[in-house]
Amino acid sequence: MSTTHVQIAAHVEQVWQTDILPALHEYIAIPCVSAMFDPQWAEHGHLHRAIGLIERWCRTRAVAGLSVEVITLPGRTPMIVMEVPAFGAAGTARPDDTVVLYGHLDKQPEMTGWRDGLGPWMPVLDGDRLYGRGGADDGYSAFASMLAIEAAQHAGLSHTRCIVLIEASEESGSPDLPAYLHALADRISSPSLVLCLDSGCLDYERLWATTSLRGMISAQLRVEILTEGVHSGEASGVVASSFRILRGLLDRIENVETGELRLPELHVEIPSDRRAQSADTAIDFTIADHLPFVDGAGPTTDDATEQLLRQTWRPTLSVTGVDGIPPLDQAGNVLRPTTAITLSIRLPPTCEAAVAYAALERVLLADPPYGARVTLTHPHHADGWNAPSFAPWLQHALRDASEATFGLPSRAFGEGGSIPFMGMLAKMFPGAQFVVTGVLGPGSNAHGPNEYLHVPSAKHVTAVLAHVLDAHARRA
Repeated sequence: MSTTHVQIAAHVEQVWQTDILPALHEYIAIPCVSAMFDPQWAEHGHLHRAIGLIERWCRTRAVAGLSVEVITLPGRTPMIVMEVPAFGAAGTARPDDTVVLYGHLDKQPEMTGWRDGLGPWMPVLDGDRLYGRGGADDGYSAFASMLAIEAAQHAGLSHTRCIVLIEASEESGSPDLPAYLHALADRISSPSLVLCLDSGCLDYERLWATTSLRGMISAQLRVEILTEGVHSGEASGVVASSFRILRGLLDRIENVETGELRLPELHVEIPSDRRAQSADTAIDFTIADHLPFVDGAGPTTDDATEQLLRQTWRPTLSVTGVDGIPPLDQAGNVLRPTTAITLSIRLPPTCEAAVAYAALERVLLADPPYGARVTLTHPHHADGWNAPSFAPWLQHALRDASEATFGLPSRAFGEGGSIPFMGMLAKMFPGAQFVVTGVLGPGSNAHGPNEYLHVPSAKHVTAVLAHVLDAHARRA
């Protein structure tokens, strides 16, 4: 490890221990849930408390030329905007070249099921894990972004102009982000690199770069056959069960034996580079090994590469909610009048979500069995994202920085989930390179009970970013 790597690692370690961890304890204790879950967020003031905490912390950093401000557009959650001019060798060579660093500070709600001694607003440091809601998703991002810039300067490295954007509506689907991006368009200009710290990792042993995100469509499918419930002894056999009708409708879109979705509009040709990345990742990682199967159960395939492709590039259907069915201890001998479910379909990254939804609607609503009333309501759809291929300088920078910091080369993988704002950023900054990474690894349980931040991984990611900033500034 070079002297520079040692210097950055030492500085990152010291600041994380003495400055960031105490601030994250304070942040976790703030119930700053996203506006979707707290419509009275402005009156409650929790988002403003979190913003104030991060703003004050960032203002204290020894970063040359740093400016920090909180911008609030009418009717929107605020955004923290920090700007740092080019530094070192890039100060004169690339004064207008820009890196955008992105994170968010709003949180998901509490969720039940926290272990004794833990809670969503109760920061607990247990070994390498800092428990509590929001530390890893995505409270650490503002601190890590600012420290990466600081560490680069402290070690005498270079970086181009940096703009750090910390939004407060991501967990609501980032409804406020487009307005801010448009309002700041002249200031942001056309960045050549976007660093996003809101993704995950398949283990904590190396840097993981997210190269794709699935899109999604969701809707409520309802089948009504009677105006009221009828004794099953009287009506069954004459009246079709609403559940059976619904089950038949699902057969139109999914092969129940394999889980393969039948609609061609939901499928895409998987790019060869993504197939190759999946094969490389499968050498070290098998997704099924990290999932909580019950005894005797297993995955849909034992092929590690195919598991990755099914999680990232093949469409899948999940039923995430059910209505019209009583709990088991209240289930009488009644033919129920209606059954409704929530459909959640994950789409390949390059699939057009609007086209996919139109196909779903057409197939499900055509020729309802027995003349039943079939409706598809509450539609929502969002496109996925497929990153541009890494430029050679960036591929080398990620590999080298991961080896120096983690001890292992970086890996790339596709995320099975969706981050809506990535599509927005890609459309607004078509010429940029993207590094999407994060610390949401095995067991971190974002959005769920016992969520934690793996502190060593967060430190390593911070150090890697400092080296990537320098490599970006010095690229040919």
